[in-house]
Order: sequence, then C-alpha cells, then structure tokens
Amino acid sequence: MTSRHRLAPLAVLAVAALTLTACSTAQAEGGAGADDTSLTWGWNLPTSWDPVTSTAGWDTHALALVYDGLTQLDTEGEPVPGLAESWDYSADGTAITFHLREDAVFSDGTPVTAESVKLNLERGRDQENSTLAGQLRIVTGVDAVDDHTVTVHLDQADYQVPYLFAGKTGFIVNPAAFDDVEALATQPEGAGPFALTEYVPNAHATLEKNDEYWNADHIFIDDLSVVPVADPATAVAGVSSGQWDVSIIPAAQAEAAETAGLEVEVIKALTVRALDVNSTVEPFDDQRVLQAISHATDRQALIDATYFGHGTPNWQPFPDGYVAHNDELDDLYPHDIDAAKDLLSEAGYPDGVDVTLTLGEDDTALAELLQAQWAEAGIRVELNVQAAGSLAQNYVQRTFPLALDSYSGRQSPLQALEVLYGPEGLMNLGRQTPDELTAAIDVARATPTDDPEYAQRLQDAVEVGVRLQPNTFLFSWPRILIHPAGVTGIQHWLDVQRWEDVKIEG
Repeated sequence: MTSRHRLAPLAVLAVAALTLTACSTAQAEGGAGADDTSLTWGWNLPTSWDPVTSTAGWDTHALALVYDGLTQLDTEGEPVPGLAESWDYSADGTAITFHLREDAVFSDGTPVTAESVKLNLERGRDQENSTLAGQLRIVTGVDAVDDHTVTVHLDQADYQVPYLFAGKTGFIVNPAAFDDVEALATQPEGAGPFALTEYVPNAHATLEKNDEYWNADHIFIDDLSVVPVADPATAVAGVSSGQWDVSIIPAAQAEAAETAGLEVEVIKALTVRALDVNSTVEPFDDQRVLQAISHATDRQALIDATYFGHGTPNWQPFPDGYVAHNDELDDLYPHDIDAAKDLLSEAGYPDGVDVTLTLGEDDTALAELLQAQWAEAGIRVELNVQAAGSLAQNYVQRTFPLALDSYSGRQSPLQALEVLYGPEGLMNLGRQTPDELTAAIDVARATPTDDPEYAQRLQDAVEVGVRLQPNTFLFSWPRILIHPAGVTGIQHWLDVQRWEDVKIEG
C-alpha cells in the first residue's frame, strides 16, 4: 500500500495571488509525470471539507472526490455498492447490516473497518455542531460485528438508509483525523477516488488519484484541480482556452458554449430554486401570506428571463419524473394576481404588505424580477444582498426570515424532507414540524422501497409538507456542464457528479 501524509497546514493556509492561468500552469509544471492525465474542474469549493460540518447540500459534489459513502447512487438515483459491497435488513426493518469491502482503505493506506464506520456514524449523530444530526437521529446504536461487518440499529423500520448513506451522511472519514476534528474543515482524510494535496481557500483545491481506491481501475484522471469560476461569463472562454477542462455554467451561457463548439451537458438534477421562510416571524406566520406570494409569482417568466428557458415551474422540492414528485401538486398556486390580493386581504393586509427578501450577490436579476412581480399584488419588497457565506450561515443562525435560495436534493427523498421540514432541518428556519407531517414521513420511511405502496406513501408525505410548511418552491433547474470534445465519459448523474470512466483524449 502507498502511504500518504496528512496535508501540511502551510499548504492549506497559504494565501497566493493566483490567476486562473497561473493555477493551470502550476498544475501542468508541478509534480505530475509527463504521462499523467490532469483535469481542471470549474466548480464551487465546499463550505467545509468535513462532511459533518459542511452546511451546503451542493458541497457533496466536491466532498465525493475525497470521501466514499457506504453506498453510492447510480444515474437513476438508486443505491449501489460503495465502501459496503452488500447489505441486508432485519425482518422488522429496524436494523441494517453492511458488509464492507475487504480492499477498502483510506488514502493513507489504513483499512476501512467496521469500527471506522461506527465512529463516523456516532460522530455525525452526536457532535454538537453536526449538520447531519437530524438525519442520524434514527440511529440508536452501531455494532462492529467483525472487521468487515457493521450493524446499524434504528429507532423504527427505515428502508431509506441505503439511499441516505450514499451522501454526506454516509461519507466515511479516517478516524485518525478525529484527534483534531476542526482541521478536517481544510484537511480531509477519506477513502474516496482522490486525496487532497493542496488547498487555498477561495482559490483552488488540488487533488491526486488515490491508487488505493477500491474502484481505482475506473478512475483515469491522475490529477484533478477544483477552481471556482469567479465570473460565470468567463466560463466559455476559459474552457475554450484550456483554463478549465470541465466547467459548470449558468443557463445564460449555454448558447455561447454551443457556438464556441463545446459539448454542452444539460443534466437533470435534484435542484430547485426556493424561498426559505421562517414561519415564526410576521407576516410569514400566516400561511395565506405565503400562498399570496406563490400566486404572485410567474414561475415561467422567471425561467425565461433568468435561466433562458432551462427549467420547469415547480411547487414542490422534486423534479417531474422523480419517484417523490407528486403530480397533484403541479400548478398548485398558479400565477393569479387577484387571488394573491384576496389572500393578503383575508390575512389582514388589505393595503398590501412589506417584506425583506435576502439574497446572494449572484441572484440580483432573479430577485429584482420577483420584486416586480410581487409588487403587482401589493407585496412591497426590500432587497437585502448578502455575501454567499453570510447567506449560508442563515441555515444555522436563522437571521433572515425570507431568503432566496437553491435547494440541492439529498440522496434519500425522505432525507430531503427532513432537511426541508424536520425539527432540525437546515432549511426549516422556524424549526417547527406539524405532527401530521411527521406521521406521513414515518409511514413512508417504514415502507420497503420495493413495496407497491412506497411511491404513493412518499408522495403523500410530500403533499403534506408542501401544503403545511412555509418553504416556497419556484422552479427546477438542470446542472449544465461544458467541455471540449476531447473530454469523454461524463455521465448524467441525477445526484453527485462523479468521475468514473471520464477520460481526456488528444
């Protein structure tokens, strides 16, 4: 086995004035051999490299470079083996046993054991600042049966666990790092396809292939750099010039990418534009005000003006065609200014209402269009623009009662509902959950996924959440990646964008 030392703190904390070209040049001239394959990915860096303290669902894409879950999801969103090569439930569904791969190791060469899994699940459940605690509160105990067998005991029958453990909740960190868990924010230690070798916050992350990864035979990239795209308008030019090999782009750049001769991958994803709402704060404590906001919103106009037609109006957290999507919620609150005014009047605001909408710096155009639409119904909006980091902290601090956000779906649809609606859910700003919703989620959770009633029970829970909770959904939107023709093998993953079988030719 190869041995890899922990990322040096100086490499983490160094502050360098690197242009994107300089990053690319450094990658080409660094320690990589002449035959190594290098790829630069224009993407977002995570809020934390520690899956337990990461605050954004979007982080999963970057974290999956260095961590592997007990399971993974295939392109259809169904669980397949990860660090565990198989699993089985007890007869009553209250325990699940995972059988770990004997060849699964962390990037420093130490084996992934049942005790490693036990320590990780307990940390995610019990650590004070864990953002995973809400999803892991179902775990009542973990038994390391032997080195490669671990049984997870649950507080009720729960057949969502194989989905749940495909993402951050199931990402396994090397327990050797637990002596200094705060360092994990910048120095990840996992058993994924790559290992982090250099990290400059807000600038770039450099990784190299983990030759000990159990699926290393399907990883054809030797060195991978993640470099944020500071200005989306430069993405097409950057990929064309070779600054990035693959880049995320906004819908506004798709036509320009095609004109430039680049490949454009429009990937259906579990992403929805949404309004986070704290229903314990006036005027959002009256459901009629939220219904008025929804009726005052012309969702298709939002898509056409700000996403250039790439999107679908939505009133729920899941896209059309996904197992949890409830068709009965389509067009739940159609664009109707008169209906919005009537609802405001019924709620005690016959002369309209004043609200403050908090948004990130990149969402000004969308927020201004919402501001204009809502004004027609008497909803007067003051825009409060915040830096991206401040907006992300709203999940914990709950400073802003109405925020324009993006929701990235979770690996399990019921996990997604917990994040949105659960009493500890990050996007449940009011931290209130009606008993009716809790019961509906519990019924769906206790239903085996191969049961004929599973889909309907899941959709029933979605309907209860949408009708009773304050979160307001606007439209689903795709993940759009661009790359030159020489980059091949990019698959359309519904969930995390993975790199198995991706090659660079020519």
